[in-house]
Order: sequence, then structure tokens, then C-alpha cells
Amino acid sequence: MRQMKTNQSGTIVSVNVTGELGRRIRDMGLTQGTPVTVQGRAPLRDPVALRVRGFTLSLRNSEADYIDVEVE
Repeated sequence: MRQMKTNQSGTIVSVNVTGELGRRIRDMGLTQGTPVTVQGRAPLRDPVALRVRGFTLSLRNSEADYIDVEVE
């Protein structure tokens, strides 16, 4: 997910983390098959703003590294 550009869309293929962080990511709605769009990035490129399930979500790059996305 970190490699995606602004306004680029894709579908989550997998979330590759377990434990507390994995649960938190999934609780935010980032699950397999969910469409996501990168809305923008902070000036230093961290965090990233995502459009997911009708709301905007901010995610650190260290968290985004665990999410595999198939880009459209």
C-alpha cells in the first residue's frame, strides 16, 4: 500500500500481521476484498489518508506495510 500514489485505487488482497496490530487494522475496516483509494499524504509522506467504506482513514506507513493491495 505504501507504493500507491494519490488518487490511485485498489482492492485489499491480504493483511499480513497478527496480534494486537492485526486486530486493530481489521477493526478499522481494512479487510480482504475491501476497495481503498489513496486520498493524499502528509508533507513528509507519513501518514497516508485512505478512503475506505465511505470514510477517510489515516494510517501510518509502518502499518500500511502490512497491507497488500491489488492496484486497479
